Amino acid sequence: MSALGSNPETIWKAYLDNKHCISTKKVNDVATFVASISEEDEQLLEVIKASDNKYKNLDKTVLFAIFSSRKAIQNAGWKSTDNFGINFGSSRGATHLFEKYHEEFLQTKKSSTLSSPTTTLGNISSWVAHDLQTQGPEVSHSITCSTALHSLLNGVAWINSGMCTQFLVGGSEAPLTNFTIAQMQALKVYSKEIDEYPCKAFDLNKTKNTMVLGEGTSAVCLEKGVTENAIATIEGVGYATEVLKHNTSVTANAECFQKSIKMATEGIDLSEIDVVIMHAPGTIKGDSSEVNAIKKVFGNNIPFLTTNKWKIGHTFGSSGLLSFELGLLMLQNQKVIEVPFAEKQDHPKEIKKVIVNAVGFGGNAVSVLISKR
Repeated sequence: MSALGSNPETIWKAYLDNKHCISTKKVNDVATFVASISEEDEQLLEVIKASDNKYKNLDKTVLFAIFSSRKAIQNAGWKSTDNFGINFGSSRGATHLFEKYHEEFLQTKKSSTLSSPTTTLGNISSWVAHDLQTQGPEVSHSITCSTALHSLLNGVAWINSGMCTQFLVGGSEAPLTNFTIAQMQALKVYSKEIDEYPCKAFDLNKTKNTMVLGEGTSAVCLEKGVTENAIATIEGVGYATEVLKHNTSVTANAECFQKSIKMATEGIDLSEIDVVIMHAPGTIKGDSSEVNAIKKVFGNNIPFLTTNKWKIGHTFGSSGLLSFELGLLMLQNQKVIEVPFAEKQDHPKEIKKVIVNAVGFGGNAVSVLISKR
């Protein structure tokens, strides 16, 4: 679920349209660009909230996670008795409730009874496990904007260790709140672009930062081996962390991405890579450094490059798996999705292998290589 919609057909149809899904809303009394889910999808969250009396006090990040998890296991044909593992992450966690409870505290000097349990980060996976009634291991974490792909890494590690044969992994983020957006504006990365496209992710000629925040969730069912209903195969995973020079720093050639891509493609001929779905947050340095890293790794044989943040904004901790979703859809439909304002590229004749990138503050990069089943 994202600004694109909440089912594969609607989402793919939206990807085929060159229009973005960014709108404006009043944030701190100023019209601000955001990528919100639709009213119809908001109603789907209300249905979840009404399905259990305990859910009425949960944050939107948790409702998001429950929604995507229910759909994922339904599509995979999993049952609660399978006792699969769960690893859901979020960069900011329960932003809506935290800001609400903190504002109440400032006014009354008292804290609401449920303010602590509903705003802890472990709140996400534990409620997903409760909703799905599975007895497997459950993990919650935050690794900033690469959180969702770190969930996938963790699921792969559990399966490869032999401790689990199935793992549900995901990311969830609902950052469209006054304080969270103000934080991004304070970093001077938020878009004020008066243009057809407010977020110019993968525009390497832009002179201003154009990040726009979006909200959403994605969940993926991982299984050992290749099952009958498998969508794709994970061929490789890579990760790396840069030495911090600044709280938000990444080197000019994104050394973390160079390392993570090389690890994910170890033993594979780089000419076999057809597409790279970039993290590309819409900032000058973030976009250019990732492209520089890709050029360093691939030399003159650069795959088709794309990103979805110009369309759905930056969804922080869920962004990596929403990019992963785009990769799966391109593999299934055998069509690349262009960034409409980016320099034109040659399309691959066939899409067999796709790399998905994500990176968070401090250079926590992840690259995942997926291929057609």
